[in-house]
Amino acid sequence: MLILELMIRGWGTKYNQIAREFGYQKQNDLKAASMLNSIISRQYSFQKLKKTISGKTVFVIGSGPSLGSALPILKKYKNTVKICADTALDALVRNGIRPQIIATDLDGDLDLIRKLSKTSIIVVHAHGGNISKLEFARNFKNCIGTTQTKKVGKIENFGGFTDGDRAVFLASKFDASKIFLFGMDFGPKIGTYSRTKKSERKIKQKKLYHGKMLLEWLAPKTKSDLFTLSKPIRGFEKLTYQQLEHNVSS
Repeated sequence: MLILELMIRGWGTKYNQIAREFGYQKQNDLKAASMLNSIISRQYSFQKLKKTISGKTVFVIGSGPSLGSALPILKKYKNTVKICADTALDALVRNGIRPQIIATDLDGDLDLIRKLSKTSIIVVHAHGGNISKLEFARNFKNCIGTTQTKKVGKIENFGGFTDGDRAVFLASKFDASKIFLFGMDFGPKIGTYSRTKKSERKIKQKKLYHGKMLLEWLAPKTKSDLFTLSKPIRGFEKLTYQQLEHNVSS
């Protein structure tokens, strides 16, 4: 049996800060986690998830502005574990790239996620803002549930806030050897792939800021080697695409 301390130490303080900043009600996050726990009748095995990630080179792919230039590079690397934020999924699939793991709070293309759940692992995040969408998780075959509050039944907390940074926390928790970021820009410019409405851009920028801060908080704690092909992030070695091959293979 796999025994893990799944919640990263110190997360409670970070969560409290985010809840205050955005006005989130913790009881709503707990309600969402409880609902998702009842919806996922048979959760994907943590043993299998660890086998997928542990000791492997992991590419975490977001939907930031640099995703477009990253797509031709990503196609070249067939033998890396790819974890993507759900809004990057359409661009990846259209370019023949199938991620092994999809991180989603159900804002992406749900029908596409459902189709890919036959072969990909779907990590569904429950929070107070997506309660009305959680029922859709019943359609996913290979599914794991996460929360940003305390563990509720099967629903675990690996840390992280946005889909992209939660994917990094997941890869770190399950002992990825190296983690490389693509399309994870965390800047003021929001990529077209993110499907963010004009009216939601300010809140999106605020969420991205916190996502970046969380990754910088994680960097000194993780055992994984961290790299970014996107905008610079403290604690992540900044690489060019020309430097990527050497760092993947070394």
